[in-house]
Amino acid sequence: MEHMNDAIRAALERGQTIDITTTGRRTGEPRRIEIVFHNIDGRIYISGTPSPRKRRWLANLEADPHLTFHLKGRVRADLPATARVITDEAERRAIFPHVARNWRRNDVETMVRYSPLIEVTFDRARVGAA
Repeated sequence: MEHMNDAIRAALERGQTIDITTTGRRTGEPRRIEIVFHNIDGRIYISGTPSPRKRRWLANLEADPHLTFHLKGRVRADLPATARVITDEAERRAIFPHVARNWRRNDVETMVRYSPLIEVTFDRARVGAA
């Protein structure tokens, strides 16, 4: 188990494509999507490309912040987590330059205004983080 925890921690050190499962705000049914996460200064964030329309996954997390974070690369794990939707403009301005650099984008202002952004916190008891 300790080896798996080390593997999970290593997998979380750099962003990659994952799946997340949220709970549908109207149906209560699980909703799984593919998305990319970013590790910025040791904190885990999920964002998306700019759009004036709110993403369903974000609306689901606003209604119920619990999600499952599915690692699906070399390391596979289903990690219970909680999302914090980031709406504060100053915090968004501090994070989006990193996301933009990861995606090779130069439209930080558009991202600050129109991109979804959450911070993910893992259930430490179930993930085995120190």
